[in-house]
Amino acid sequence: MKFFASLREHKLLSFTLLLFTLSIGILLGTLVNTAVRAGNGQAGARDATPLSIPNPVELSTAFSQLAKQLEPAVVHITSTYGERERRQQSQRAPRRQPMPSPEEGQEGWEWFRRFFGQQPFEDAPQYPFRPQSTGSGFVVDRNGYILTNLHVVEEASRIQVKFHADPKEYDAKLVGSDAETDVAVIKIENGKPLTPARVGNSDAVGVGDWAVAIGSPFGLEASVTAGIISAKGRELAGEGHQLQKFIQTDAAINRGNSGGPLVNIRGEVIGINTAIATDTGAYAGVGFALPVNLAVNVYNQIIKTGKVSRGGIGIQFRKGRDELLKAYGATEGVFIEAVEPGGPADKAGIKVEDIIVALNGKPVKDGDDLVNRISNTPVGTQATVAVLRNGKRIDVPVTVGERAQIFPRLSGRRARPGAPGEVEGATQAKFGMSIRNLNEADKDRLGYEGRGVLITEVEPGSFAEDIGLLANDIVTSINRQPVSVIEDLQRIQGGLKAGDPVACRVMRASRQVPPRGQRPEWQPLFVAGTLPANP
Repeated sequence: MKFFASLREHKLLSFTLLLFTLSIGILLGTLVNTAVRAGNGQAGARDATPLSIPNPVELSTAFSQLAKQLEPAVVHITSTYGERERRQQSQRAPRRQPMPSPEEGQEGWEWFRRFFGQQPFEDAPQYPFRPQSTGSGFVVDRNGYILTNLHVVEEASRIQVKFHADPKEYDAKLVGSDAETDVAVIKIENGKPLTPARVGNSDAVGVGDWAVAIGSPFGLEASVTAGIISAKGRELAGEGHQLQKFIQTDAAINRGNSGGPLVNIRGEVIGINTAIATDTGAYAGVGFALPVNLAVNVYNQIIKTGKVSRGGIGIQFRKGRDELLKAYGATEGVFIEAVEPGGPADKAGIKVEDIIVALNGKPVKDGDDLVNRISNTPVGTQATVAVLRNGKRIDVPVTVGERAQIFPRLSGRRARPGAPGEVEGATQAKFGMSIRNLNEADKDRLGYEGRGVLITEVEPGSFAEDIGLLANDIVTSINRQPVSVIEDLQRIQGGLKAGDPVACRVMRASRQVPPRGQRPEWQPLFVAGTLPANP
């Protein structure tokens, strides 16, 4: 009986444990199921409508249409310059200090020598290092002719052209170039007709018109940016830009855009992207494009004769000379500040201080007008130049020469060398400048032979600074009265009153650096202004 009682107790205990275990399982399952339902309730939003992606229907706009239209014509240009040998070590770590040798107590390299028989990178193979630059261009002829900037391909040992949809790079040859406009023509041979860009008329461009720049900024091919025409006829400082009157735009232009097209809203090329104004080297809202009409003129001459020819007569002048013209009795024209020795004007008898008032019977408004008309005159043509000399008009026949031969230095000028040190014994003079008489030591130091009074200092904000006088200029006349010593200058200044025109003739050292052992070239320069009440 005890056995059966014990068995019954064990069965009851087992049943109780089983029932407890089942209860715990049911409780856990209920909790997990509740948590899952709660989570599902948080993720769902029964009142929301699922999003759908529409079919890829093209939504064309004027900008996208012209981008697609010009894509086959715009190219990426890579220019390679020469070749230099560099060691693998310098390429991998150009700033790394020389590696220590075991002889210097560095035992760490011993294992390297033991296995490889030499120092690390010792006698490493040399690899050619070829500096490269990139730019842009655009096809203008189905036979492979491309327009770009000269500075993109100048002096390159190899020019390669790549189209956006073509992974292949094509070698190009330089057909011809023009340094004064920074235009170059290159040609590729790819065995099939190309799609040229349509050329527009840059004279029709208006301020406020849409403008689109296409090119490879920072090497990013076929980049398209849009803006407007901000200004026309914009000039950049420097003698080398005399023929360039740029279109200004706020369409983003960066490094690599040079040579690419600036187009109007119809997809016609109106300019070649050439330069930017920036303090950082990157886009700052001001870009410049060479008008395509000027580029077309250059292109047509290059494909016809292989070079660009322009007329010239061999004179120099500066713009904004109204006060100078007034002092010499004229209201408009071009005041001649220098005559190139042996040039057409010199041979014809035109002199410094003459004022050109007409060309072939038509009035000359200003320097731009004169340059445009002379440069477009065929070389060898005889032109009639009317000058005003001492108040009298004289007609002078001049045979137009080749501008590049008359002014070969235009493409090779360097910055003016630094001014010599201060000169002792200076006298304070009117106009806000200090002066002194030239002595033999001054002439030897400056490399100058002649008469005049040396300007040793120009006060900031003074009348002298306003009209453009500089330290180390040598004043030779004021209002056509000669100046040889300080007393001459002071006497002339004493006869002037506020409101009088003042025209100074000075000698100034050329900005071109002379060869070693030779003296600088001194050139006459004229500056003028109206004398203020407190000069």
